[in-house]
Amino acid sequence: MKTINEWFEEYGESHRNPVNKLVHWICVPLITFSVLGILWALHPLVAVGLVGLALVFYLLLSWQLAAVMLVQSLLMLWILSMMPQVFWPSVVIFVLAWVGQFIGHQVEGKKPSFFKDVQFLLIGPAWLMGFVFRRLGWRY
Repeated sequence: MKTINEWFEEYGESHRNPVNKLVHWICVPLITFSVLGILWALHPLVAVGLVGLALVFYLLLSWQLAAVMLVQSLLMLWILSMMPQVFWPSVVIFVLAWVGQFIGHQVEGKKPSFFKDVQFLLIGPAWLMGFVFRRLGWRY
């Protein structure tokens, strides 16, 4: 299994353009939120189950990142639990955020990483959090 730094390095190869990076800072959290929202609308336990599976993946890479991703996920799930309507707002967010992602990659001139490996769908949110960790001087 790749290390977290190997994942981040490979993911970063198609995320060097400042416009694409900015798009990712906006769209990746929105996509994460919207996926959880769509699953929450099916049944809250489905969303919680996905969070659990993602956390196992993150734990294998970095317990520090996994802990922060857990807090982030719990915050998103809490917000979803407070929303009177979840499904359609989540679908709209999902579609618009992916449009943004593909525009960002068009500017970058490279395909999204998940076309190479679907696991990059989980690396994207962690990659952003890696920037926060490095900015704060935290180890992951």
